Formats: sequence, C-alpha cells, structure tokens
Amino acid sequence: MPQSKTDLIFSNKQSQVKDFTFDAQVVEVFPDMISRSVPGYNTIIDTIGRLSQHYVTENSNVYDLGCSLGAATLAMRKAITANECQIIGVDNSPAMVERCRMHVNAFKGQTPVIINEADIMDVEIENASMVVLNFTMQFIEADKRTTLINKIYQGLNPGGILLLSEKLIHEDNVCNSLLIDLHHDFKRANGYSELEIAQKRTALENVMKPDSIQCHQNRLQQAGFTHNTVWFQCYNFFSLVAIK
Repeated sequence: MPQSKTDLIFSNKQSQVKDFTFDAQVVEVFPDMISRSVPGYNTIIDTIGRLSQHYVTENSNVYDLGCSLGAATLAMRKAITANECQIIGVDNSPAMVERCRMHVNAFKGQTPVIINEADIMDVEIENASMVVLNFTMQFIEADKRTTLINKIYQGLNPGGILLLSEKLIHEDNVCNSLLIDLHHDFKRANGYSELEIAQKRTALENVMKPDSIQCHQNRLQQAGFTHNTVWFQCYNFFSLVAIK
C-alpha cells in the first residue's frame, strides 16, 4: 500500500491560490494533511468503529458518504460483527476513489465493501443501520444539506444511526475567533508555517462552508431524528451521533 507523503502543498508562495480540490496531489498527502489539521481525527475514526460494532445489524447496509481514502470504512469493517451486511463507500473524487479501493483491497475483512465514484446526492440510501458523514457535509452546497439529511433519515432503519463530523462556525463572533486561533495554534504545533495556514485558508474559503452545531441539530430534528448528541469537540471541530 502506498505510503502517505508529507503535506507541502501550500508551503511555497502561490501567485494565485486556487480553490481547494481533492485531486491526485491532495490524495498523495491526505493522511498527513488530515492528521496535522484536524484535532482528534484518530479518536473520531476509532469511535466510528466502536459505534459500528454496536449499531450495525444483520442484513443491512452501511454507508460512508464522502469516504475519501476509506479510514472510516476500514474502521467499521474491522469492528462489525453482524453478518450479511455490506459497507458502501461513496466519493466524487476519482483520485480518492482509486486510492480508497487500493486501501480496502489491502485490508481483508468479513464484511464486503463497495467503493463507488458518485455524487452522494445521487445515492439511494436504503435498509441502512449506519450512515457516516465524516467531514463531508461542509463541502456540500448549503441548499442541498437539508435534502441530504432527509434522505438519510428516510433510508435508515429504526434504531439506525448517523455519525456526523464537521468543522463548525460558532454563532458568537468572539468565541468563533477564539476557536479559529486555537486551531491555527494546533496547526503551527504540527509544523505548518504561517504561509501554509494562510494559503490553505484562502483555498478553502469558497469550497468549505461550515455550519453551527445548532444549525446541524435543527436540521436533524426537522428531518425526524429525536435523539442526537455531540460526543466530541476539540476547538472548531465536532462529531455527533443521531439515532432514528
């Protein structure tokens, strides 16, 4: 399996910073990028595995929407004990899908895995016991997010769960600035320069549009989820579980 390279994408001064895309260049450094940029990422992946052990039921589907390189998919595959179920990973980046399939094939498990290249808005969710949106929603157009959550709710079986992890924006501007500053300190401590931090922020500006936790919870409640809880937060990153 190919080893991840060090993320140096924004280390040199760029005359014009282009919008961030999940292309082949990002795929090569993605594990390094995400571990140095997202606090608690490994804890979230481990917990996705633990939740799948408890909530995935026999003869059901499991969806990893925006599966990237398959970290959540592999965590679930390793932990699931239910029989006759399958994991369906979906991503719209051809480079991500190609590498994800390599990762999945490198780690064998009893639960079948299918990795599809598709827009998750076009994917039918059916007979699902667990759905994962791990830092995916923030890249979806704002006017489509309610539709996606409604579709997931309808496709989940009673007792099924949605795991949603996101970067957040705080509704209080002072608190929001504090969380951003703490996150930038985290990135500096992991070796990113001021230039890298500034250029990546510019690259993501038009691509990643985070919501507040309250916005996410309102959307879940309106879809029909009667139970949801934030189980993890570090700086301006959080993860929650919603139960149908």
